Amino acid sequence: MISPAIRSAIAISFGAIGGSLSRYYVTELTKSIFGQDFGFYGTFIINVSGCLLIAYIHTLADEKSKNFFIEWRLLLTTGFCGAYTTFSTYELETQTFLAQSNLQLAFNYWFWSIAVGMVGVYLGVRLARLNK
Repeated sequence: MISPAIRSAIAISFGAIGGSLSRYYVTELTKSIFGQDFGFYGTFIINVSGCLLIAYIHTLADEKSKNFFIEWRLLLTTGFCGAYTTFSTYELETQTFLAQSNLQLAFNYWFWSIAVGMVGVYLGVRLARLNK
């Protein structure tokens, strides 16, 4: 019998594999569409979609599914979303824009990531509550 702590660690690990690979491929796709200098668009897309996804899963698990296994929740939220979202990269990219004295881009990137991310969280909660 595998202990609950080991099952949780395995679930998080598998989720992290999928999340990190998804992050990589979304970033590469964005660079191929917008150009190598616009990889931060990928970070923006990842952060906003990650906000929507984690809110959706969290709300679904808490409010709609009485049988949502903890391992699935950990796989999807802590594992996948934790590896997929890129808040530390977002902060580093904002600092890079500031260091380049590109204040307008730094502010727009910082502000719109937060604002649209909150919209993603709101939509994730609302989507999970549909047909309640």
